[in-house]
Amino acid sequence: MAIFEVQVPQLSESVAEATLLQWKKKVGDAVAQDEILIEIETDKVVLEVPAPSAGVLTEILVADGGTVLAEQVIGKIDSTATATTKAAASAATPAPAPAEKAVPAQKSATVAAAPSAAKLMAENNVNAGQVAGSGRDGRITKGDVISAVSSAATSTATPASSPSVSIPMGNRPEERVPMSRLRARIAERLLESQANNAILTTFNEVNMAPVIAMRNKYKDQFEKVHGAKLGFMSFFVKAATHALKKYPLLNASVDGNDIIYHGYFDIGIAVSSPRGLVVPILRDVDQMSLADIEKKIAEFGQKAREGKLSMEDLTGGTFSISNGGVFGSMLSTPIINPPQSAILGIHATKERAVVEDGQIVIRPINYLALSYDHRIIDGREAVLGLVAMKDALEDPSRLLLDL
Repeated sequence: MAIFEVQVPQLSESVAEATLLQWKKKVGDAVAQDEILIEIETDKVVLEVPAPSAGVLTEILVADGGTVLAEQVIGKIDSTATATTKAAASAATPAPAPAEKAVPAQKSATVAAAPSAAKLMAENNVNAGQVAGSGRDGRITKGDVISAVSSAATSTATPASSPSVSIPMGNRPEERVPMSRLRARIAERLLESQANNAILTTFNEVNMAPVIAMRNKYKDQFEKVHGAKLGFMSFFVKAATHALKKYPLLNASVDGNDIIYHGYFDIGIAVSSPRGLVVPILRDVDQMSLADIEKKIAEFGQKAREGKLSMEDLTGGTFSISNGGVFGSMLSTPIINPPQSAILGIHATKERAVVEDGQIVIRPINYLALSYDHRIIDGREAVLGLVAMKDALEDPSRLLLDL
């Protein structure tokens, strides 16, 4: 018998633990080498865990929804077993389920529970002794309570198939669903940003006609030559980089009582994914062409939809851009992504009546919003930085001539 351990991949230094999603194999199933056995969710990305060897999955040590640490052993594979031994392996080693783990009665009074878990137990009249804690040192998590309530509600329910608690209330039903690690991390960072930064937002409007004209003129040729569609985001990224060069404070960050001026331009692009908002990083944007930017944004979008963004894709960044316009937003006040000190919000471009040379004319207008940390960025730098972006977009030749 040759046993191979299935381990949690190495996590980044900023990620302490992760959550197992759903096992794709059961105990006793035959597996091929490098076949994906389970996905692990951190507060940044979803990691795939491949089989280290072909054989039969003989043990699952941590069930769906369990909390795990880097390099923790979560399962075992017997490389000498074959599919014909599947039934025997399954009978010898049944898959554990968190709801079936008994908590000793004498310890139930001292089991630690997360505040959200304690609240949910009180609402559902569940005692700590009825819930098996899957957190560190047996700590009861919100997910553990939900699993216990689901199991009590129906004998066929399992934590994997019933991740939420649905409570019938006549024609006013409610459903309680635990936050994903990503959503919880987003909430934590946004609250951190609002608590620690003196956020102020300045606005301006941009006549997008010159950019639209340039794009319409060259988009077909651009796609033939570069193999990528020419969108508007690359122009916004270039305009933002142009402004960051002129006003370095917009590209700086705060560390205690120090201001860190970054001599590079790594811009985060907020992207919506099935798991929530993620912000992959375009690195050294000042050295990228419009084609480079468009290709990388398209790549990030595809990886976000497939859940393939890596830790490296999401780590760092000196400035961010959020595009609410793709969803129809007309105006917003974006929240700074710490430890950055500024973020640009762009919106839907709409035709509006404006005055030029004393005449009312129709122009495609986009409202820009720049939120900034007033601790280190004064209104002068913020306003002038946004004006620099506006000027670059209304006369795109400035981007080519670096004016």
